[in-house]
Amino acid sequence: QVQVVESGGGLVQAGGSLRLSCAASGSISRLSSINAMGWYRQAPGKQRELVATITRGSTTNYADSVKGRFTISRDNARNTVYLEMNSLKPEDTALYYCNARSYTYTYWGQGTQVTVSS
Repeated sequence: QVQVVESGGGLVQAGGSLRLSCAASGSISRLSSINAMGWYRQAPGKQRELVATITRGSTTNYADSVKGRFTISRDNARNTVYLEMNSLKPEDTALYYCNARSYTYTYWGQGTQVTVSS
């Protein structure tokens, strides 16, 4: 089993920045099988959507809505992924979830709330 824990959410004014962290923990064998981690978000009344993903080899993928504003990075030694969010907009307000994915399993965290005030 793998546990995924997010942190770093909060309330920020439009134009501000936040940095989210996501740490994966568990057995060595399960952690070594994780080949990608990512951030997703879900706003009230909307479906969960991709924000950004990063592979173990650091290949990244971003939603068009966050390109140029958000940066995903990872520390493989710490099994941790980060999401640097700049130029935040009210429409970025959502519950942000992290996941860790292997070929067989996908593990989700409980989410961290990001609220951007106008």
